[in-house]
Amino acid sequence: MPGPTLVTGAGGFAGRHLLAHLEDRGERVIGPSSAELDLRDAAAVRERVREAAPERVYHLAALASVARSWQDPARTLADNQAMTLNLLEAVRLEAPGAQVVLVSSGELYGAPRALPVDEDAPLAPENPYAVSKAAGDLLGGVYASAHGLAIVRARPFNHAGPGQSDDYVVGTLTRQIARAEAAGENSVLLRTGNPDSGRDFTDVRDVVRAYALLAGAAPGIYNVASGRTQTVRGLIEALRELTELDIRHEVDPERLRARDVPEICGSARRLEEATGWKPEISLRQTLADTLAAWRAQDAA
Repeated sequence: MPGPTLVTGAGGFAGRHLLAHLEDRGERVIGPSSAELDLRDAAAVRERVREAAPERVYHLAALASVARSWQDPARTLADNQAMTLNLLEAVRLEAPGAQVVLVSSGELYGAPRALPVDEDAPLAPENPYAVSKAAGDLLGGVYASAHGLAIVRARPFNHAGPGQSDDYVVGTLTRQIARAEAAGENSVLLRTGNPDSGRDFTDVRDVVRAYALLAGAAPGIYNVASGRTQTVRGLIEALRELTELDIRHEVDPERLRARDVPEICGSARRLEEATGWKPEISLRQTLADTLAAWRAQDAA
């Protein structure tokens, strides 16, 4: 019987999907919630890892909002670094044989020189959140090389799907439509940041499937990406086919990002070669399922 799996950030968007995926595979999962464990408390984290004795560790916990990282950069930097450091130290001391999937971010590449960007591209983070993830990613590399830990550094690009907060672009677009439908409106005005920003969107269910496969891969760095760019304007056009509402659009200055990267997409060739992973869920299906989730919530 395989040993237990420890998941941090299990109550978050991707964490909930990862838990469901791992449980479907029959894994014995321990997913401490923020109410049960403060990852900024080094002693508490070490005790939990000692008690769990995990064979696999997925570290997803983070303050993940780019917008909020601009509002409170000190907290984003301090908390994200502390959580990652405390977990790695606990694994080093209490479960040194565990396979660790350290979830980083495609944000740490900034504005790459060439697309799609691969894992050998230099790090050039453009916001405080990205800086915090770059620091954690590099720390994972140090613990792997200095202490011999089996650490996979996953660098997911934008992911979306049912259950995503409306702090993120797919979440907010689908949320605005669902609210207008529930109110009986004939039209909806979608407010966004820069509509011409190009991002690489992968369904969260494909993303967590990649994480699970990476738990059996050789230590190293792996992008998790679709390899395609879609603009916010393109998302809006796709959503027109999923609602009877008349969709109008305007740019909301409050949603504009400082130092916005104009376009990015990632190469997942290394991940595919190591695990056979490919995205299976289309962007249209992701949008439809996310919209359906908001509709169901509004109807409840």
